Amino acid sequence: MSSRPRRDSSMPDPSARRYPRTARVNHVVQEVVADELERIDDDRLELVTVTGVEVDPDLRHATVWLSSLSESAEEALAQHRVRLQAAIARQMRMKRTPELRFRTDPAVETGRRVEDILRPGGR
Repeated sequence: MSSRPRRDSSMPDPSARRYPRTARVNHVVQEVVADELERIDDDRLELVTVTGVEVDPDLRHATVWLSSLSESAEEALAQHRVRLQAAIARQMRMKRTPELRFRTDPAVETGRRVEDILRPGGR
């Protein structure tokens, strides 16, 4: 017999307390959106990569950071936003699903500029 006490299923997972809820939601939303974008058959979304997600503390809105956001990709994301939110709702048990906002990740452009500067003859 094990000497470890059994954990009551009503007790919260101790690892969950060390990992804030918004961080867990950020991670799941990023995975779900990235997976769903791969499933959507829309040429405008071919080169779009999810680089991160920031969910507001009240969990009402989520900013999805993308590698590039052309005008056509922005239109496609607006068109498929409801589908993406429905996929999130299926994967998570939350009172409400965060409303998605799509933004270009400024870190991607900053990285490109740094590469241009560091490249021989760059500048």
